[in-house]
Amino acid sequence: MEWDEDALLQFSKTVCATLSDDDDGLKREILTHAGNRWSLGILHLLGTEGPLRHAEIARKLEEVTQRMLTRTLRQLERDGLITRQDYQEKRPRVEYAITPLGKGLLVNMLPIWSWVIASGDQFRSARQRYDAAGESLPLRP
Repeated sequence: MEWDEDALLQFSKTVCATLSDDDDGLKREILTHAGNRWSLGILHLLGTEGPLRHAEIARKLEEVTQRMLTRTLRQLERDGLITRQDYQEKRPRVEYAITPLGKGLLVNMLPIWSWVIASGDQFRSARQRYDAAGESLPLRP
């Protein structure tokens, strides 16, 4: 079924009303993953490369700190987006894998990413217009 923009905007009222109902905090926390650089990076890695160890994820996400990686992995695991497999071996081996729920989030992000990429020139133009107009405005106290 193809929806036009106005129908989608009307539908968004229903969605937003649902987000404001019970478990508002939970829904907002889950939506935070969709806008979190590290959450999406980890989900993308696990979704495209399969199960990985902590150190492998850290190497592939070069700018992430140890603390942030550990924290994000725990949050993703808590929310059911990834699993943590501890093999209980003498030399510790733990792997992380994406779950079907995590794949769902990742797949549903693709239209947004495509839109952002396709709209890049428009974003740059808007920023240039705004910045140019801002230079001519008086400073506010």
